[in-house]
Amino acid sequence: MSAKRTMTLNLTDREMLVLEQLAAKKDLSKTGVMKLALRLLQTVDERIEPGKKLVVEDESKNEKSELVFL
Repeated sequence: MSAKRTMTLNLTDREMLVLEQLAAKKDLSKTGVMKLALRLLQTVDERIEPGKKLVVEDESKNEKSELVFL
């Protein structure tokens, strides 16, 4: 197992509120939410290549939305 490292993350009040809300909703620590977010971004980054799209579909409304990552 690799050694753990520590970092400081400065968030705005709004960002901290979102982090706290997600932690409560997912029953995770704030650190757990940040680790999950990193894994999600890594997965999305690996799967999106030029010309590919990431789409979210709401089958009940028959709606599709494209997610755009910069």
